[in-house]
Amino acid sequence: MTLLPLNKNQIRGFWAAWGGWALDGMDSFIYALVLVPAITELLPRSAIAADSAHVGYYGSVLFAFFLVGWGLSMVWGPVADRFGRVRTLMLTIVCYSLFTFLGAVVTNIWQLAVFRLLAGIGIGGEWSMGGTFVAEEWPEERRRMGAGLMHTGYYFGFFLAAIANYFVGAVYGWRAMFLVGGLPALLVGFIRYGVRESSRWEERRRPTMRESFAALFSSTYARRTVLNSIYLLVSIVGLWAGSVYVPASVTQIATREGYARVDAARFASYGTMLLSAGTILGCIVLPLIAEKLGRRLTLGLYFALMFFAIAIGFGYVFYLPNALRDFFIVLFFLGLGGANFAMYTLWLPEQYSTECRASAFAFATSIGRFAGAGITFLVGAGVAHYHTIGKPVAFTSIAFLIGMLLLPFGEETRGKPLPA
Repeated sequence: MTLLPLNKNQIRGFWAAWGGWALDGMDSFIYALVLVPAITELLPRSAIAADSAHVGYYGSVLFAFFLVGWGLSMVWGPVADRFGRVRTLMLTIVCYSLFTFLGAVVTNIWQLAVFRLLAGIGIGGEWSMGGTFVAEEWPEERRRMGAGLMHTGYYFGFFLAAIANYFVGAVYGWRAMFLVGGLPALLVGFIRYGVRESSRWEERRRPTMRESFAALFSSTYARRTVLNSIYLLVSIVGLWAGSVYVPASVTQIATREGYARVDAARFASYGTMLLSAGTILGCIVLPLIAEKLGRRLTLGLYFALMFFAIAIGFGYVFYLPNALRDFFIVLFFLGLGGANFAMYTLWLPEQYSTECRASAFAFATSIGRFAGAGITFLVGAGVAHYHTIGKPVAFTSIAFLIGMLLLPFGEETRGKPLPA
């Protein structure tokens, strides 16, 4: 097959979507990296003891607030179907940059919770806007690989957050990390003047926001909308109960093994980089596997990898006497399985028409965050009860078994063109 060359807008649009997703990943993971020092400082100012049980519990409460914000980000979908993907993409970036930046000036735990909720609204919207744009603007024979490559951006953002934590957070503290989180707003200028709307969207009728949202529950799309939302919930449980707790887990293991606080923070950065490397590799190979095996079976393989990595890593390796080296090995495979999110960047646009594509993407990737918030809260309660991160996180691996049982009912789109 001869691949058509990409035009200037397709190239610029891809880098805008990739860059936004990379800086999105950086912003979202900054909080995971500074979780322990930020909450430890803010709890006494909120009249709460800063012991390990309260740090774990309130850390989960703040994660839950963030997930609720991401759930609310479904509002961007109908906006994008009505007013355009690029305009909406810029708004999402401004939103998450501003409220991450404001995290640097909070004086108590509840102010940080509100800013994390508002940042989540922007972070949740960027993925669906960028993924929809790439799917619609890239040529048919290239868009699948474009989806996998675009999704690597989020995990390059983990690298950026880890590097920032190594050079900034470990030296200047957690507030400086939130200041770094305001930098993505600079990308908006490039998008505003360098990228135009996708040609597919410009050529189609522009529905009202109510029409685009209602289409998701029509007789054509209702079943796949429900199933896609459940699959995303499974992935969300793995991401937030597994990956997000990785820095705190590495920090605890390193501290337990006698490393100084600064060294423990740097080990957390190393672990994040290793996790990201595995995920980037998983994103790159995912489109190739999906074209050979189909969307459902490929996602099932990634779900299986997540199940074993979380169950073994947090349920067994975490408790070994000298766990740090073996836990780092598990992190690579946890990262590899975490690339299951790239499947949705490829798969979701293939299941819906242009008039409701952004709404479908935003809804499916957002609605499960509300349930994810509750599950994250339960994990936090488990951490407080068991006085350990390992066991409560290991229990979340069960979600991937449920996901594998439901995958045969999903819509298989291998070999089909993007719907008009």
